[in-house]
Amino acid sequence: MATDHITVDGLVMVPRIEKASDFVGRIMLVCIFGASATNQTYGAIARFGNANEMPVLDLAIAFASIVFTALVVGLTIIRVEPIRNATGFEPRLSALLGAFLGVALTALAPADLGAGLRLASLILIMAGSVMSTCALLSLGRAFSVTAQARRLVVTGPYAIVRHPLYLCEEISVLGIALAHLSIAAVLIVVVQWIFQLRRMTNEEKVIDATFPEYAAYAAKTPKIVPLVLSRIIRVLSNRR
Repeated sequence: MATDHITVDGLVMVPRIEKASDFVGRIMLVCIFGASATNQTYGAIARFGNANEMPVLDLAIAFASIVFTALVVGLTIIRVEPIRNATGFEPRLSALLGAFLGVALTALAPADLGAGLRLASLILIMAGSVMSTCALLSLGRAFSVTAQARRLVVTGPYAIVRHPLYLCEEISVLGIALAHLSIAAVLIVVVQWIFQLRRMTNEEKVIDATFPEYAAYAAKTPKIVPLVLSRIIRVLSNRR
């Protein structure tokens, strides 16, 4: 490990070897998400040939998913270099499991849902995909999978909550879990969300150590639940 770095509360300023590691990680993400976008596109084209197998809402979801995945690839290529990384194995493990564990839901058998629940599942997936794309566009070149500080983004969806991308992605995950509703699906979502919460904590620690203005932003911006929704929940709870 290079020694030309500065350590602050378990965080390190990025040395040369970390820049090389980030480059390798960038290549891996481009390959993974690039392959995913390609497979999704071929799958959508194949299903689109049969109108009965590709209803309008399914087609919209497929398109939204392809756009989101392609956007991840593009932003990964052009993202700015990290200023600071979290150290150790746990932040990286939490980030990877939080980001990709939800994919395991697609390996489960589809649930025998009624028309209403199936529609609810599709709406959740569609809404989550569209909102995730908006959050990702707002994040722009500061996008990262692991706990890194690149740029401080506090506008757009990030002015509403501190982690809009993870919140929106989880809406899609819930929709997928509903489509495969089972004990296994519920357990996967619970474990995945635990790692997402840990991922948020790791990221906030890195960002707070890098950007002095982050503390003021965090003090006035909810972590996950929008302030209006939080107040509604509080009022309903008090009425009980």
